[in-house]
Amino acid sequence: MLNPKEILRMQGEARKMQKKLREKKISGESKDGLLKIYMNGAQEFEDIYIDETILHPDEYKNFKKRMKEAFKSYQKKLRKEMVQDMDMDSLKSMFS
Repeated sequence: MLNPKEILRMQGEARKMQKKLREKKISGESKDGLLKIYMNGAQEFEDIYIDETILHPDEYKNFKKRMKEAFKSYQKKLRKEMVQDMDMDSLKSMFS
């Protein structure tokens, strides 16, 4: 069973990690670059860029496709960032 001090320490670490994730700004974009999403490492939406040429009603199907591409791009970059962070944290703990 965890003691109260240990629980408080873990909660503090979790808050620090959340703050660090929110500070990371990661973008994802469609293959043609006409739609870009900007999110943070905590997967919270920050901003979006939509080229006006894809806002035509005839482009609805392609708009959805571009949104999926942008989100997949974001997810791939986020995973890469997380792996790099974990590697750095592992190295730091080895030398601490």
